[in-house]
Order: sequence, then structure tokens, then C-alpha cells
Amino acid sequence: MALRLKASQLKRMANNVLVSQAFHQTLSSPSLSHSQCPAPPLPPPPVPFSFHFDGPQHPPPPQFLELLKKVATFSSQAEAATHLDHSGFEASKDLICCAIWALREQWKPALVAFNWGGKFHCFDEKVCNLMIWVLGTHSKFSTAWCIIRDMQRSSLSTRLAMLIMIDRYAAANNSAKAIQTFNFMEKFRLTPDQEGFHSLLNALCRHGNVEEAEEFMLVNKKLFPLETESFNIILNGWCNITCDVFEAKRVWREMSNYCITPDGVSYSHMISCFSKTGNLFDSLRLYDQMKKRGWMPGIMVYNSLVYVLTHENCLKEAVKFVDRLKEEGLQPNSATFNSMIQPLCEAGKLAEARIILNEMAKENVSPTIETYHAFFEGTDYQGTLEFLSRMKGSGLSPNEDSFLLILAKFFKLKQPVNALKIWMEMVAYGVVPNCMHYRTMVEGLVKCRWFIKARDFYEEMISKGCLQDPKLNKLFENEALDRGDKSKNTKTTRVNSDKSGGILRAIR
Repeated sequence: MALRLKASQLKRMANNVLVSQAFHQTLSSPSLSHSQCPAPPLPPPPVPFSFHFDGPQHPPPPQFLELLKKVATFSSQAEAATHLDHSGFEASKDLICCAIWALREQWKPALVAFNWGGKFHCFDEKVCNLMIWVLGTHSKFSTAWCIIRDMQRSSLSTRLAMLIMIDRYAAANNSAKAIQTFNFMEKFRLTPDQEGFHSLLNALCRHGNVEEAEEFMLVNKKLFPLETESFNIILNGWCNITCDVFEAKRVWREMSNYCITPDGVSYSHMISCFSKTGNLFDSLRLYDQMKKRGWMPGIMVYNSLVYVLTHENCLKEAVKFVDRLKEEGLQPNSATFNSMIQPLCEAGKLAEARIILNEMAKENVSPTIETYHAFFEGTDYQGTLEFLSRMKGSGLSPNEDSFLLILAKFFKLKQPVNALKIWMEMVAYGVVPNCMHYRTMVEGLVKCRWFIKARDFYEEMISKGCLQDPKLNKLFENEALDRGDKSKNTKTTRVNSDKSGGILRAIR
């Protein structure tokens, strides 16, 4: 059934406009049932339902997108609709859905497309959920709620829409609203069931609100009895999101206090946490305990062990664990080799890292962006150029993050000349500098006392549409004060010197 929006409702949504915020990651929440056989394999991590757009292969016409951006600036929604009506474009669900997705970082024109499609009933749950996600990503929650209410009136399912709202509130660091939305589901004739409960816990943890998620789980233990999967979500938050080993150990003990038996996922999270903190002893202890209790370690566990062994200067033992996982019927993946390459590069052991990279090729495992980024962190200027070239040759063109990492490295090493050379390489590789690149350059040049060059980059940064940074302004103010003090001290020294000379002449 197509969604019909009243003119007053469309007007109310269109009037709710402000400047857009950063685009966040897609929505996901766990859904997993564990096997109870005597010697179960390690279950995979929670499999999320993924909110993404599966539209037609061809993107919307660029002219249509530009038109949407233009009419989004009109003060009147009627005027915007008129322009679209006479544009020659024919509204369809695919066109509207593609346009909303293409404009997901600019919610105003996306909302214009959504409203215009409403005139031609180009709506279903997919289009509405996508628009709700875009609005929630930009914290336009009141407008998103208007769409949900209209979905309910049109007998469209609002379940996924509510879960999207929960995730977007959590992403906006508003855990109270996320919890309130979960409790509000009954008013939309939806049952806050176990899946929704896990979705809420997962959303809170994924966005760093692990403490709130744990508290909500314990407060609601009568309505949703405590079980392993809920604790695993909390463990994942402490182990892999915040990497707080102290809290992870506490939750592990709480599981025992509540008579909750850890499963393979529980052990996987704890081993991951211990490995990230360099705790080799406890990583191996839990690995042995896991096997004794009948849980077969999966590739994620072996990757964690390979990492901590390499990090603790036990590369030979790490290689043996790679052989062991093969004996278990598993195949090493890119993460397995990256788990050795990354700590080796961090320790400056580039020769060993190159050997592992060669072994990676022999195993027919392709390097990833993370592989090359690890080498960028540990190589000098010539090595950086080499791996930039190899990265491009492998089909993984260096991206914005690649050059951001390299620039930060050279400024950390107090090598502004190399940073400037890399800036030119970035342009040569077709990567357009963004505001973060400019800020990194300005901050790095100031710290290296290259103030004139830093000011040039700062002026160029502002001319590119980046907002002025108070932190950078403060750096330049301090530099001006320091330069003024030095100038004053120089003049004072010169005056004192002249006075001393006069006294000496008088004595003579």
C-alpha cells in the first residue's frame, strides 16, 4: 500500500530544517541462536539485520539531484513541488529511493524528494524506512516521527522504523530516548520482544553506551530473563567497543553470579579483549579453557591469539597457530595475516612484516586497506611511496584515510618536508583533500614552527568552505604572542647593550 501524506503533514516536515551533520554507519542489531550439542563449534558473532539500500544498478540522473538541491533552498514547499512537476522527470519508487540514498548526507533535498514522491504515491516501507534513517542520522527526529505516524495510519509495518529510531538515538548519544522508543513500541501495536530487546542493547553498546545497556538489561531481568546472548552483547561492548578489560572481567564474573554459562561467543569476546591489551597469559588460558568445555575456536579466536603472540615477540608461535587453525579445517584470511603485520610494523620490524606479506600472497589471500595502512605507519618516505604504488596496483586505491594516516605520521616524526611531498602525492592520486586533511596540515606545520606555510594552508582551508577551527585560531594567536614577546626581548637586549656601551665609553 502506498503512503499518502496530508499537505499539512508534508508542510510540517518540510519546515523542520537545519544544517546537516556527519553521516553515520548503517543500522544493525543481533539475532543469533546457539547450538546446544555436546561439542558445538564456535558460533559466529551476532548476525545483524542490515539496513541498506538495494536499489537499481544505475544511480539517479545528476541533473535530478542538482535540481533537488536547488529547490531545497526555496522558502515555499509549493514552489519547490512546482519546479519538480515541470522538470520533465517522472516520479517512481526507484527514482525517489535512489535520490534519497544519493542525498543521504544532505537531508534537506532528500526530504524534498520524499515529499514530492508523496504526490504520486511513490512510497512503501522501504522508502519510508530509508527516509527515517536519513532524518535520524541528522537528528531530525520529530520529522522522522511524523513519517512513522503516517506509516501507522496507512497500515504499513513500523517495526523496522522503530528499530532504526532506536539505533539513531543511540548514535546521537541519547540513550534515554533510545530506551524510551523501545518502551513506546506498544503504542504502535508492536510487542517489545526479545529481538527488539537485543536490538536496543546492541545499538547502545555499538555506540559506546555500554553502561546504560547493562543497567537496562539488569533492570528488566523479570520481563526479559537474563541469558547468555544478552550478556554477550554487553561483553562485546566492553571488549570490542570500549576495550575496557576491567569491566569485561567484572561482567564475566557477573555471568557466573547469575548462573549464566558462557558460550563460544563469550570466550571469543574475552580472548579478543585480552589480546588487544597484550595479555598473552589470559588469552591462552581462556583458549585452553574454551576447548576443554567443548567449544571449538573459530577464526576470530585464532586471529586474536596470532595478534597477541606477535605483539609479545612470539612470532614463531604465532605462525604455529596459523598452522594449527589449518589443521582445524579453517582457512587463514586477511585478518589473520594483518594480525601479524600490524604489530610487526608498529615495532619497526619491517623485514619480518614483508615476509608475512609474501606468505600472504602464497596463500592466495589478498591484502586489504588495513594491510597497507599498517605498512604506512612503519615505513619511511621511500617506503611509503612504494606501498602507495603497490596499493594502487592491487586495485585498492589509496583513500582519504590513507593520506590522513601518512600525514599524521610524518608530522609526528617532525618531518614537515615529507608531509608536504605527500600532500602533492595525494593530489596526484586523485584524492581530494577534505577539512580533516587541512586541519592535520595546519596543526602539524604549526607544531613544526612552519607558521607562514601553516597560515597559507589555513587560508586555503577556509576558502574551500571548511569552518574556522577555534583550536587553530588559538594556535595562531599564541604564535603571534610568542613572536611579539621575542621581538620585545630583542629590542630590550639591544637597548641594554647600547646603554652598557655608553657607560663603558664614559668610564674610558
